[in-house]
Amino acid sequence: MDTKLLFQDSAGFQTPMLAVFAVDISIGKDADPLVALLTTSDAVTDAAAKVLASGEFKATLGETLLLHAPGGLKAERLLVVGLGKAKGLSVDEVRKGAGTAVRAAKPLGVREMAIAFPEDHALSDEHLETLPCTLLSRALVEGAELGEMDWDTYRSERKDRTVRSLSVVANEAEKSKRDEIQVGFDEGLIVAAAQNFTRSLVNEPGNVLTPTELGKRAAAMCAEVGLKCEVHSTKKLHELKMGAFWAVAQGSEEPPALIVMTYEPQLSKGQVAAKDAPVMGLVGKGITFDTGGISIKPAEGMEKMKYDMAGAGAMIGAMRAIAELKPKVKVIGVVCSAENMPDGKAFKPGDVVTAMSGKTIEVVNTDAEGRLVLADGLHYAKTLGCTHLINAATLTGACVVALGILNGGLFTNDEATWEKFQAATKISGEKFWRLPCTEDYKDQIKSHIADMMNTGKNRWGGAISAAMFLKEFVGETPWVHLDIAGCAWNDENKPWIANGPSGIGVRSILEWVRSYSA
Repeated sequence: MDTKLLFQDSAGFQTPMLAVFAVDISIGKDADPLVALLTTSDAVTDAAAKVLASGEFKATLGETLLLHAPGGLKAERLLVVGLGKAKGLSVDEVRKGAGTAVRAAKPLGVREMAIAFPEDHALSDEHLETLPCTLLSRALVEGAELGEMDWDTYRSERKDRTVRSLSVVANEAEKSKRDEIQVGFDEGLIVAAAQNFTRSLVNEPGNVLTPTELGKRAAAMCAEVGLKCEVHSTKKLHELKMGAFWAVAQGSEEPPALIVMTYEPQLSKGQVAAKDAPVMGLVGKGITFDTGGISIKPAEGMEKMKYDMAGAGAMIGAMRAIAELKPKVKVIGVVCSAENMPDGKAFKPGDVVTAMSGKTIEVVNTDAEGRLVLADGLHYAKTLGCTHLINAATLTGACVVALGILNGGLFTNDEATWEKFQAATKISGEKFWRLPCTEDYKDQIKSHIADMMNTGKNRWGGAISAAMFLKEFVGETPWVHLDIAGCAWNDENKPWIANGPSGIGVRSILEWVRSYSA
């Protein structure tokens, strides 16, 4: 989609469809909706006034109202998009509203459209004054770009419903505000492209996106944006003594891939990085297809296990955005990619494997494979000099049972690190819920034969048992673990985004990394 930013009055902009945001400014739980448009254009307000006065449009989040041949406007259609209550408005509603606008255009055959930038002085009591222009602009662009994508990639009779051109029209005269909007617009394009890149990876079927192919695509992306990239396979795993990672990979005809992406910040001439400068380690689970191995999964729903590399996809996408936004902090991305297959060479329940760190692991269930590849990935990141670690993985069904599909699970061993991540989510709009990861849970993974088991001793608190397992391999290094099993795939179409891969994690990981920028 060709997305442009223009500074002019939206009422005078000629376009097949102009979208404008609306909020409900009513006070009180039981009050009737009172709709207000986020524009100061009298012409736009007048064009929608009669229908809005009827009360049929409530301005709930994702609700739309389409008006043809709106009087006083050059636009052929006016689309009013609800953002919900003004009192609770955040940038995430703007992100979803922009996605809703673009997705509403697609079935109408509209190929060019415009969105009126929400004006912070449109409401008399200035509900938007706490939402900075830069962040509003970024969220709007992200939502539009994310909403435009559909994932019917392999349909032979695929219908072209592409919105080819989007103009963001901002009626802003003040130069400082224009500059802020422009910065957000530029960042939004970068972040959305990174998240859509992640989504495109996650959408690929397992017979296309093998570990080798994932390595090729990561390397091509790195070459495009100027990152250093190394892709290793079986020989390197043996050389590094990655026994946990190799155990998972050994049952597949497809060789594993160890992908290492490095971002070095640009320093001023003569400047040397401080010895205590942080080095951020991004570690992703890249199981390109998960049968469960010998502990095979039920047939129902197994086709979705192509998305078991969504954690790796999030890290690859985040590295792409980092390369283009250039924070002043070194970042190393490590992806451990394999297939988990039930071959005659596959690892078995009861096996004992030795991780790169030297710790021994009793394999109780081969379907708890993600934590095994991450164990070696996290330890390897430490050997590369990472001082702060974050990993993402579609790790446990137990996390989905605990939190549903609205929040990802978050675990950490360090309060300051968690606080930085929590602050990052206020910018990203992504939802994570912190779960316990304290030493009293360690008994759950104790083994009688080895240092630990790869599952808990019972089914209770399965997401926590998995986190406690990973914690054994990070030691004292500040660390965040994201269990995104419930949020990496959208099963249903939403007004603002298509069903399929969500790309969750990219925005939050990016902002967490940027918070350490010198």
